[in-house]
Amino acid sequence: MPHPRISVVTRELPKAWIPADRENEIYQRWVNAGYFTADVTSDKPPFSIVLPPPNVTGSLHMGHALEHAVMDALVRRKRMQGFETLWLPGTDHAGIATQTLVEKQIAIDGKSKEDFGRELFIDKVWDFKRESEGSIKGQMARLGDSVDWTRDRFTMDEGLSQAVQTIFKRLYDAGLIYRAERLVNWSPVLQTAISDIEVKYADVDGELVSLRYGSLNDNEPHVIVATTRVETMLGDTAVAVHPDDARYAALIGTTLEHPITGRQIPIVADDYVDPKFGTGAVKITPAHDPNDFELGLRHNLPMPNIMDTKGRIVDTGTEFDGMDRFEARVKVRERLAAEGRVVAEKRPYQHSVGHSERTGEPIEPRLSLQWWVKVEQLSKAAGDAVRNGDTVIHPASLEPRWFGWVDNMHDWCISRQLWWGHRIPVWYGPNGEVECFGPGETAPAGWTQDTDVLDTWFSSGLWPFSTMGWPDKTPELEKFYPTSVLVTGYDILFFWVARMMMFGTFVASSEADSPGAVPFKDVFLHGLLRDEHGKKMSKSRGNGIDPLDWVDEYGADATRFTLARGANPGADLSVGTPHITASRSFVTKVFNASKFAMMNGARVGELPAELTDADKWILGRLEETIAEVDEAFESYNLSKACEALYHFTWDEVCDWYLELAKVQFGAPGAEPAERPDDAVADNTRVVLGNVLDKLLRLLHPFLPFVTEDLWTALTGGDTLVTSEWPTTTGFDAGAATQNIENFQKLITELRRFRSDQGLKDSQKVAARITGLGTEQLPPPIAALARLTDATDTFAATASLEIRLSFGTVTAEIDTSGTVDLVAERKRLEKDLAVAEKDLAQTTAKLGNPEFLSKAPDAVIEKIKARKQVAEEEVVRINERLNGLK
Repeated sequence: MPHPRISVVTRELPKAWIPADRENEIYQRWVNAGYFTADVTSDKPPFSIVLPPPNVTGSLHMGHALEHAVMDALVRRKRMQGFETLWLPGTDHAGIATQTLVEKQIAIDGKSKEDFGRELFIDKVWDFKRESEGSIKGQMARLGDSVDWTRDRFTMDEGLSQAVQTIFKRLYDAGLIYRAERLVNWSPVLQTAISDIEVKYADVDGELVSLRYGSLNDNEPHVIVATTRVETMLGDTAVAVHPDDARYAALIGTTLEHPITGRQIPIVADDYVDPKFGTGAVKITPAHDPNDFELGLRHNLPMPNIMDTKGRIVDTGTEFDGMDRFEARVKVRERLAAEGRVVAEKRPYQHSVGHSERTGEPIEPRLSLQWWVKVEQLSKAAGDAVRNGDTVIHPASLEPRWFGWVDNMHDWCISRQLWWGHRIPVWYGPNGEVECFGPGETAPAGWTQDTDVLDTWFSSGLWPFSTMGWPDKTPELEKFYPTSVLVTGYDILFFWVARMMMFGTFVASSEADSPGAVPFKDVFLHGLLRDEHGKKMSKSRGNGIDPLDWVDEYGADATRFTLARGANPGADLSVGTPHITASRSFVTKVFNASKFAMMNGARVGELPAELTDADKWILGRLEETIAEVDEAFESYNLSKACEALYHFTWDEVCDWYLELAKVQFGAPGAEPAERPDDAVADNTRVVLGNVLDKLLRLLHPFLPFVTEDLWTALTGGDTLVTSEWPTTTGFDAGAATQNIENFQKLITELRRFRSDQGLKDSQKVAARITGLGTEQLPPPIAALARLTDATDTFAATASLEIRLSFGTVTAEIDTSGTVDLVAERKRLEKDLAVAEKDLAQTTAKLGNPEFLSKAPDAVIEKIKARKQVAEEEVVRINERLNGLK
């Protein structure tokens, strides 16, 4: 008889793990206990991460959830390793996005921001902010983020505003901030400059129109140029050709009359022009095209701005003034066509056009008076920090992309024509004076402040140190800066990471007692999220997934594990229903296996001196798993850590050791041939308890909720959050590893043998195994292979030879009376017919020369593989049918 159930569970566990019943309660207990609050007075080594601040306007999407799962795993492990951890949360004011949303809200009542005025409108935005940010914090709690809520920050907090003003003045005084007319991405709908990251390019069907400049007489000077934006020709100030193009050599340096304005425009020579593209001549509109602008600077060309802030044609002195740019595109083309100057039209003509991410409109390259950061010095320092190893990028394969950006960076437009944001701290005096005032400084009476605000990336570029109190010298800066690692997507490596590096290195160079040379020591760049079919997730595709939907249905642990399991540095990851359901099954497996172990007496204690091979093997594999997980964490390869834990938990602890443990401590269901020795049973419970203790600790960074309930039940401890991270002990399993590998192979082959003989999993059959050095079946083999000892009347109906490390083992079984031979023969004959049909079809295809000459290699290889499988099936089934005789 097996032992009765023994339970030493310190508190009762539920029958099943239902995340919704436990997660909120567990999280609130963690927060209330202060487990996530960093202690600046601690003498523990620091580990710090600042949360990439999500926009206050919305909610967390699956990309955020990925980052949070990765960051929380890193933080939880370091906390368990004895580090004083700070994971600092916060949100970004998101200038354009937030102002646009509030403007839409007031537009419902027929109001505009001008109806309220700047101050009252900003008050409304603050009200919106206070309502919106609460949902983000709630989502972070649902995910289990172990952030320090006492240090929650917002990019327009008073302290962060002081940091913005301080860095602006330092850069301004150093000559690194200036005001100038340059070309920007302009949104006529938002009526502001926008950053490159807010411009999304898409192929559209437009038109390509070829225009004739100069004389309509073929014998007189003329050139033909092509454009997709006919309306911009109203701002043309030159036509450019390549200096070595013999076709236009005589025209270089001369002028042609503009077809509409009547201005004389020069023919200039420039290497920018590709003589092999089109006619080899291009129209130059410096105020409305980035390449034309650069060429205009080189040739000192006039740069008339022919559009106002709303995208309407202005100041051309033509009948097109006042027209919208798209209306003017049609009307200008019609006039030129009527005059015989349109020599060719191609429509539709597909080409790439930049669109505003916020409004969906085509952006307009436009010459505009803006504030700029001179980046040459700053970007060099940011590049050198990586070259010198002060900051390490993971994966290293993305370093060339980093250098490609920072080494070729253009000056940064930092002004936005908005009301919501950090207002530029520059004032203008009544007599044309211009002066920048820092924190605590006041402009003289009668002076007016610049109306523009700063680009959102300007304030978020200060995030690693402004959130810790800079420019003041704070305990947080002294303890936790530079931060340990930045976790973000490779898609914003340039837009955000580069700006933080530029500002961080600038502060370090400008302060004698700077807290750090760089803002972070490591940069872990994760990839983009894709759906289960490999397509990038996006709102426009409709394939995005709300992470809270997954949390509601599958639980936070399963959601986190799904995301972390795909988190390879720099690699995109696909997630979908198959992935999350697999993770939920894993969480369920962890819970059920742990609960079963505890209900059968598993407990934590000093390891006994007497251990079975199974005990030694699992302890050895635990050692190897700890080392593998640690190595993966240190290289930020969380996917590898998850895989190691998944397979150790499921394949080794659950599928093998737990089954062997049932035999060793006589749990119900194992039914060993002999009752195990009491000492063996008790030792097994201790080994199983110790393995479970360390396994739950290893899993905690990824599955914080279920492991918390299980571990506290197993150990009686207060929390896993502050428990010790497992370390290797040098345990050597010795020969036990080979012995268990032999055992696993033997059981696997016996189970396959049983299946081939048509036996159900629950059926027990008599067997004789020779070559093990004992006549009786060892209890583990009998239990796991569902075998009974052979009697005096035993007559084998089938046999199998299994090659193990020490020799060959022969297994014989008697299936008489256990298999319905007639039914089994019918089943096998049906399977044989299917296999023979597939074999005939694949053989015919591979013997057809016409098929082989036309089919792709991949298809042919697939057919060959099918044929091989069919051949093997025919042999296997025939052997089985012969065995039934």
